[in-house]
Amino acid sequence: MSNYTEADLPKSINHEEMVTLSDGTTIRFETNGEAKDIYVGDAFCANVQLFPGNDYFVEAGGKSFKVTAEFEDVITVSVA
Repeated sequence: MSNYTEADLPKSINHEEMVTLSDGTTIRFETNGEAKDIYVGDAFCANVQLFPGNDYFVEAGGKSFKVTAEFEDVITVSVA
């Protein structure tokens, strides 16, 4: 599993990868049909389910990050 950091943002990742933010918060996802189940931190259950074109905002380390579900099997994580 590839692990990217906040310094790599914006970054599109697939379901076998994750982004670790500067405060240690991780963002990853699993595909659920066309939707993406987004997991933040050590969450066992998805924080949110996104369909392509939809965004979810994560607050971590005093910053805001935007997670966008794409039509391909990826999500894009960027600084909001």
